[in-house]
Amino acid sequence: MTSLADNLRAVRARIDAAARAAGRDPAEVHLLAVSKTWSAEDVRALAALGQRHFAENRVQELVGKAAALAADPAVPELHWHLVGQLQRNKVGPVARLGATVHSVDRAPLVTALARAAEREQRVLDVYVQVDLGGPEGELGSRGGAAPADVPGLADAIAAAPELRLRGLMAVAPRDEEPGPAFERLAVLSNRVRSDHPGATETSAGMSGDLEAAVTAGATVVRVGTALFGTRPLTSDAGQ
Repeated sequence: MTSLADNLRAVRARIDAAARAAGRDPAEVHLLAVSKTWSAEDVRALAALGQRHFAENRVQELVGKAAALAADPAVPELHWHLVGQLQRNKVGPVARLGATVHSVDRAPLVTALARAAEREQRVLDVYVQVDLGGPEGELGSRGGAAPADVPGLADAIAAAPELRLRGLMAVAPRDEEPGPAFERLAVLSNRVRSDHPGATETSAGMSGDLEAAVTAGATVVRVGTALFGTRPLTSDAGQ
């Protein structure tokens, strides 16, 4: 049975190898540990190995773990991310925590996040989630905005002083090779970046397809299973 330290080394080695194979600097690609369904103790153990960025799918789990670990003086400061779908009535706790939101997919959510951030006197980092499609009948099942709607959402975020547009996020379609989908995401990322030069990040790639994402230009890979092991999944926005 491999240890958490072994898993972390293996994932980082995969990221480094994929970046070098693509002619990229491995330092350009950052690991986001997806700790959904795992305990605060598991997060604490990985933080002790040097990991600082963690993601959750559900707001309640995000806020609970963040509070538990913030109360422990032995745990270094952690940076929290939400990669699951976000309802407007739950933006308050996310803004209070100052978490980075990877799943902005509609204009009303932009407005709600901006208002919540203003109340908390924060500037929130956000990504636009893109729906890359999938097999017939599953369009949208991964979540995200239609590609044609992404530039408008990016403009809306950029116009909100309380929000900072970091870039785009996407999950590869089911039952398809991820490479072509991630290439489509890269084209869209370049288009958004041409209008918003600060939107330099692309959040893409999970345990099973991070190499394809890095090859296509991902700067953030969201890894859960390859770090923590297999567990029941309620959503797949960030494994």
